[in-house]
Amino acid sequence: MKKRFLTIAFIAITYLVNAQKDSVTPVEKIPFDGIDQTWQNGSDRRDSSVFSRMKFFTPSILLDVNYTHSFNNPNDNTVVGSTALARDNEIELSALHFGGDFYYKGARARFMTQFGTRSIVVPRNDLSPYRGQYQLADVYRYLSEAYAGYHINKWYGINIDAGMFMSYIGLNSYYQEENWEYQASFTSDNTPWFFNGLRIQIFPTKNLKIEPWIINGWQSYGRFNAMPGLGFNITWMPNSHLKLLTNDYYGSDAAGLPDRKRFHSDNSFLLKYYDNPESRGVSKIAFSLTGDVGFEKGGGVNGFTSDPVKGPAQYFASGMFYNRMWFNKNKFAWTIGGGYMTNPGRYLVLYPTGQASPLPNPNNPTQTEGAFPFSANPGDPFTGWDVSTNFDFMPNQSITFRFEFVNRNSNVPYFAGAGGVTSQTGYTTTPLDPSWRPDLVKSETRYILAILFRL
Repeated sequence: MKKRFLTIAFIAITYLVNAQKDSVTPVEKIPFDGIDQTWQNGSDRRDSSVFSRMKFFTPSILLDVNYTHSFNNPNDNTVVGSTALARDNEIELSALHFGGDFYYKGARARFMTQFGTRSIVVPRNDLSPYRGQYQLADVYRYLSEAYAGYHINKWYGINIDAGMFMSYIGLNSYYQEENWEYQASFTSDNTPWFFNGLRIQIFPTKNLKIEPWIINGWQSYGRFNAMPGLGFNITWMPNSHLKLLTNDYYGSDAAGLPDRKRFHSDNSFLLKYYDNPESRGVSKIAFSLTGDVGFEKGGGVNGFTSDPVKGPAQYFASGMFYNRMWFNKNKFAWTIGGGYMTNPGRYLVLYPTGQASPLPNPNNPTQTEGAFPFSANPGDPFTGWDVSTNFDFMPNQSITFRFEFVNRNSNVPYFAGAGGVTSQTGYTTTPLDPSWRPDLVKSETRYILAILFRL
């Protein structure tokens, strides 16, 4: 199957490139030209870059610093179950990205580095580096994006790229500067932030993008089994007020279980329903609604229904809704929202950190390593729900000051309690008391202060 898909992709790419060379170069059309995307959740809120006049390279710099406080007061300052946060009651450099975009006569490339706690937090559930040599987690850890490709000037453009890409599944952007909320709801936080593989972006009209993928797997640096992951994105923006998109994925992503197949569908609807940009009162109001559904089947599990022979149900269903209101010519904004997730089998749940190790057990893909592993056996229940609200001050399009209040809950002990998840003293160097256990609780309430910079 893999060879067939790669052969078809190679033939298609060769045909399109040769057709480009043999034809008269048409006037280049720009997809989504004239459509305002700066209000959208998960999109760049700038209307232009200060480097936009550079001919062959457009630099980009992003910096994300936060402070968060959990009212559970864990003694080891560890945040559990988040890809946005790592350290509690400390000023944390979450992310430093720099890089940019290259373009020359159709040849194109992009790279963005990744430093800070997110370089450790985000890839931690990827079991694929255990397969084979060369420590893939370390090789790729400090890159958030890196790809090269070619632009074909047909219709409104065709881009053929290979490398590491940001994922769209879950709506939120990996770069916090682009999101309405800081702590993502379960729908986004438990779905991919990155892909490795081949991406083809096709813009048949100004308002439509069709994007097929052939990738290594579900948020994985390498490949879990024999087949590649297959997926696509379709995005439609008819005007500056509406955006519809779907992301769909199929792959075999359970380590050591090649018969277990995964399907996932992620769908979002965004609407800007009030717009008065010059108002010193309310200047804009919009909402985003996202719904995900997926399942795993085979290898001892049976999708949405339990079966005495095929195994228990193992699926993912979630949704999140956010409403955002801008004030004073878009200098201030207030967001409120939340979401819900159920994931029997826990195959997409972020593993708790600490002695319930963040690393999967290479000898048992249904649990984590460590002294007190967090299980992900077929049928193990997990349900989570969250609500949050925040207030943003944005004096210009390059900086955001954010204060956020969030409450998260689960049906099983999951978040860090007062006793922490590291040791009885909170230090990794302390020998464990035989009676000590990680203090996991069912809820947490926290506030977040963040400074988000982009140039």
